[in-house]
Amino acid sequence: MRKILLFIIIITTGLLFIARVFYLQIMDTSFVGRSENNAVKVVYDYPQRGFIYDRNGELLVSNQPSYDVMVIPRNVKPFDTTEFCSILNITPENLAKRLDKAKIFSPRLPSVVVPQLTKSEYAYLQEKMRKYEGFYIQKRSLRDYHTENGSNVLGFISEVNQRKVNEDPYYLSGDLIGLQGIEGYYEELLRGVKGVKYIQKDRFNKDIGPYKDGIFDTLPKKGKDLTITIDAELQKYGELLMENKRGGIVAIEPATGEILALITAPSYDPARLVGRQRSKNYTELYYDSIAKPLYDRGLLAEYPPGSPFKTINALIGLQEGVVDTDDRFHCNHGYFYGRGRRLGCHAHASPLDMVPGIAQSCNAYFANVYRRIIEKYPTPQEGMEAWSNHLKSFGLGDYLGSDLSTGRPGKVPTAEYYNKIYNYPTYKWYSTATISNAIGQGEILTTPIQLANMTAIIANKGWYYTPHILKEVEGKPIKEKQYTEKNYTTIEPEHFGPVIEGMHQVYKSGTASALRIPDIEIGGKTGTAENFTRINGKRMQLTDHSIFVAFAPVENPKIALAVFVENGYWGGRYAGRIAGLMIEKYLKGEITRTDMEDWILTHSLEDEYAKPLSGEPFKINQ
Repeated sequence: MRKILLFIIIITTGLLFIARVFYLQIMDTSFVGRSENNAVKVVYDYPQRGFIYDRNGELLVSNQPSYDVMVIPRNVKPFDTTEFCSILNITPENLAKRLDKAKIFSPRLPSVVVPQLTKSEYAYLQEKMRKYEGFYIQKRSLRDYHTENGSNVLGFISEVNQRKVNEDPYYLSGDLIGLQGIEGYYEELLRGVKGVKYIQKDRFNKDIGPYKDGIFDTLPKKGKDLTITIDAELQKYGELLMENKRGGIVAIEPATGEILALITAPSYDPARLVGRQRSKNYTELYYDSIAKPLYDRGLLAEYPPGSPFKTINALIGLQEGVVDTDDRFHCNHGYFYGRGRRLGCHAHASPLDMVPGIAQSCNAYFANVYRRIIEKYPTPQEGMEAWSNHLKSFGLGDYLGSDLSTGRPGKVPTAEYYNKIYNYPTYKWYSTATISNAIGQGEILTTPIQLANMTAIIANKGWYYTPHILKEVEGKPIKEKQYTEKNYTTIEPEHFGPVIEGMHQVYKSGTASALRIPDIEIGGKTGTAENFTRINGKRMQLTDHSIFVAFAPVENPKIALAVFVENGYWGGRYAGRIAGLMIEKYLKGEITRTDMEDWILTHSLEDEYAKPLSGEPFKINQ
């Protein structure tokens, strides 16, 4: 019995060994893969990125060749580092640091040693590459800008970081990726698809031809060409008008939600972020904490909306039925409430109803309307919630969710917010505690794109398409529901007529009567927003911001825009002039109000921006 058991054990063990050998030799291909990894070199053929055109077919961004010096650390043999560094114009210390970094990343995989050689550097180095085993040159595409404007719109491309390499198998160390703007948001459309070549190597690590006659090789696929909604000429003109100023301009086509211009000032030439000086230039722009050229004020800057916000309060008052267009309110240089408190106002005729109230921007009129809205309900909390919900239907208080690469929500105060501020129910608050909201001050904050969209909504009498910046892909219009489905506000269409007429009268007889443009009927609203900062722990009032919103023509509007100029005094001084010029440029293609244009181009606000740094005195509000 023991002999039989021993025989069975021996036979079973033998069969197990045979089965394992069979599996390893015939079934398991992992060692084949490892062997082929040692014998096959993978070479990527990088595609051209898609071109970017403006709405009129003007080429904004194309490509130019670029050459990166790559290294596979384990293949490097001793070489003349002095000559190599001289050719590449880097120091031996820098080279050593980059090689150490490449080894840490992977001894077997390629890493970039020196990115973005010029054509002349490439031509010179190519002749000598045989001397530097383990190094090779990888051809890529860099962006070639055909415009000096719109850097915030276009974005830029940069070397992919390690986190992205780990997350997305498409990217390898040294690859380029779109960041910010169109380049970032539509990276997957623009980047194309890499081609791949497999090269057979012999036991001496020499290339001996395509692996398996190239049956696994693929060709690169160029990225998709994009047409964006921006009007390049309007963008260029807006950036010219904003020279030596800080702020933002956003212009929208009301009928489509297409963004015609997206301007932030100050800005920079997008070509600065191309080539071997890109890193140096980006660092310089990034650490400019005063002018903030990388900060897109059109999308990110949150300002009190000022008097343009009065149009919204007029609409809410009409919708809530607390005021009609004939109701008149007195103004004695302001609105008096509480114990001797006053919401000041400039001199104008009194009393006023809605249309002249908008045209003359009467603070007392809108303080009365606002109080009626809040006090319609049993408690101020209920009134505040009704008011807030109307505002939110205009896209305020929330990021608009468009295809822009960045944005801020602004702020719409709610009953919950004021309950916390005033420690309710320990202390009660009433409509007068929030009266600054009546004139677009107080706790309400908006971004320029939100105000531009609000203006487009008024022009459309109550609806809007989500603002967006992509128009066509490979010549085909976008069909995404997000950008082709109308959004409706809580205000009925019939209430917009009086507000539109009030904005029209702003130009006819109101606060912008000196800014009229020949042969164009414009609806607009001036605005001045108080501007505070803290210096040495004290709250100090700086020069007010200049704000203006407008749309034109009043009938069948083609453009709606918002202009913010920081420290620009009052609405008509800077922002109003710029708005009128932008409208005329877009609708006529030329400027007849050359007096306004000359004034804007010859006036700078740099001295205003230097004041907080120079220690000049300001009004202090304790």
